[in-house]
Amino acid sequence: MTEELNLMGHDSDGGSEEVVLTPAELIERLEQAWMNEKFAPDLLESKPEIVECVMEQLDHMEENLRRAKKGDLKVSIHRMEMERIRYVLSSYLRCRLMKIEKFFPHILEKEKTHHEGEPSSLSPEEFAFAKEYMANTETYLKNVALRHMPPNLQKVDLLRSVPKPDLDSYVFLRVKERQENIMVEPETDEQR
Repeated sequence: MTEELNLMGHDSDGGSEEVVLTPAELIERLEQAWMNEKFAPDLLESKPEIVECVMEQLDHMEENLRRAKKGDLKVSIHRMEMERIRYVLSSYLRCRLMKIEKFFPHILEKEKTHHEGEPSSLSPEEFAFAKEYMANTETYLKNVALRHMPPNLQKVDLLRSVPKPDLDSYVFLRVKERQENIMVEPETDEQR
């Protein structure tokens, strides 16, 4: 496949520019986003343009496979590749939803203080999910537990009661190209 896909990117001025990618480059970006999200302790920047392009590409591949011969070996191989791509995409989205459910008050608080020019960590759909999840959690807590408590204990602060992401945890990284002048600070007794 030599077709190219359009992907909206952001330039250094905060404006949008269109980036043309091949399907292989698009899948590579999806896999990179998936691995980064999987190993990061916090919710990373949302990549809705990659998700949307991959979904369109999968639909396009499905149409092509419907037109292909049924007994052809290439069809089976393409189907396996499509299932692999679907797995990576759904795993990426599941990982993001799991972090949203785990850290929802902190993520929503971060979104409130988020400035206009910087990229958002939530897509519009994820933001709606996080708000609804928070409302449902508060309603559930009130209906099941808080209404049976004394009046002075019927208020719960979700920001204090839900754990924050551990930003001091270890992460794995791989250097993909040579970098110059990287300073690694020596450990102090406190960091050990």
